[in-house]
Amino acid sequence: MRTAESKIVTLDRAAQAAAAARAAGHRVVLANGCFDLLHVGHLRYLNAARAIGDVLIVGVNGDESVRHLKGAGRPLLGEGERARLVAALAATDYVVIFREDNVRPLIAALRPDFHAKGTDYTTESVPERDAVLAAGGQVAIVGDPKDHNTRDLIRHIRETG
Repeated sequence: MRTAESKIVTLDRAAQAAAAARAAGHRVVLANGCFDLLHVGHLRYLNAARAIGDVLIVGVNGDESVRHLKGAGRPLLGEGERARLVAALAATDYVVIFREDNVRPLIAALRPDFHAKGTDYTTESVPERDAVLAAGGQVAIVGDPKDHNTRDLIRHIRETG
């Protein structure tokens, strides 16, 4: 069994793995997120993403990207720690830390068969939908209803902690 650390790879290495998987007839799935305080919603999302394919590559937003997207005080955990947590999950095959505010560069490089997004999206509302289709993939909405989120978890900890 691979260690969590060995699952964290560069974009070039992930692209090589994706190409090899496709050449072997396997379906590649890309999921992404900030994953700042891993919670059950994240676990269900990643497990559901893995269930629609054979290889799951997870893009984890870098620290600057999280600050830009989520605001002051975020992330709570650094990108290396967040990547290690996501990589430790059985569903995850590879993790790539990306610096951009969206996953378009990962989609272009990896050409996933499926780009998995959570249930707070529809297949039409996924911001990178055009990039997925241009790369020959499909958008898939996976996971449980979005009733878990890091923002509420942080608020609860602060109020009760």
